[in-house]
Amino acid sequence: MDLTNKSSYYYNLPKELIAQFPEDIRTNSRLLSLNKSTGEITHQNFHNIGSLLRDDDVLVLNNTKVILARLFGHKTTGAKVEVFLLNQLTPNRWECLVKPGSKLQIGAEIIFNEQLSVKIIDFSQGGSRIVEFYFEGDFWEILEIIGNMPLPPYIKRDSEEKDKTTYQTVYAKERGSVAAPTAGLHFTNDLITKLQKRGITFLEVILHVGLGTFRPVKSEKIIDHKMHSEHCQISQKTADFINKAKFEKRRIIAVGTTTTRTLESFAENNIIKAGSHWTDIFIYPGKELQIIDGLITNFHMPESTLLMLISAFAGYENAMRAYKIAVEEKYRFFSYGDSMLIL
Repeated sequence: MDLTNKSSYYYNLPKELIAQFPEDIRTNSRLLSLNKSTGEITHQNFHNIGSLLRDDDVLVLNNTKVILARLFGHKTTGAKVEVFLLNQLTPNRWECLVKPGSKLQIGAEIIFNEQLSVKIIDFSQGGSRIVEFYFEGDFWEILEIIGNMPLPPYIKRDSEEKDKTTYQTVYAKERGSVAAPTAGLHFTNDLITKLQKRGITFLEVILHVGLGTFRPVKSEKIIDHKMHSEHCQISQKTADFINKAKFEKRRIIAVGTTTTRTLESFAENNIIKAGSHWTDIFIYPGKELQIIDGLITNFHMPESTLLMLISAFAGYENAMRAYKIAVEEKYRFFSYGDSMLIL
């Protein structure tokens, strides 16, 4: 098996296993536990995750907040259009995707409501546009009213009002993502408090998840794939705590692949250095992870960079076997799906 081949990370996933809605109660999702040393797999529910954790474990969360990035408006001619927010450049200027792109050239104006409109002022990479927003009042408050949650493309339905809550972690704070760090969706405030009372520490980092997280690997040799860049940061307080915890032989458990990529992008000689930067780190088998001892994650798409990261940490054979079993056991897959703990 050549692990540099994209096809090595393919698995057959029945469409009916792709979760279209979340569980009514976050902690009711199922949890597949994988021991990467022995290959042992067990099954339970996420609310029992504490039974698999030690009292001195350190869990690291990505506290990014998903913005209501999908906006529907119309041109001055009345033609309907869609604007998808990508990156905020200044308080009023954004990089956006627009539909239909062929009809939205420089100078085009789009009206969303009486308070908000936009003008296209330039082209950007990959067919995106630079736009200038015009609004009365607070931009984010207007967005809360007219914006729509940017659900992933494999969720085949329109977003609903409740997605504004369910597609957001309970600890989300820093606005900037257009996709949720979905491993964290299984936590409730009550569960976090319960684990903290045992002595388990929760730390936070930031990585603003971009649309590139859904970008397929097109090259057959994965080393030819160019990762998208995302902005991330780690505070000095968090870096110091992690470094001290590692010295004390406490386990560092990342909640999500975005947290993993953040930690590893700030790692140097097994030490975390605080800071803020853009990362395009690509983790796949053969790349050694420096910081994490455990990973909480969802189940990811076939041939995706996320599955390659899982394979790097868990071991390729372990990861692909776990996915095969998850399919056989009818786990729910992707963003609104079930969870996996690798230790």
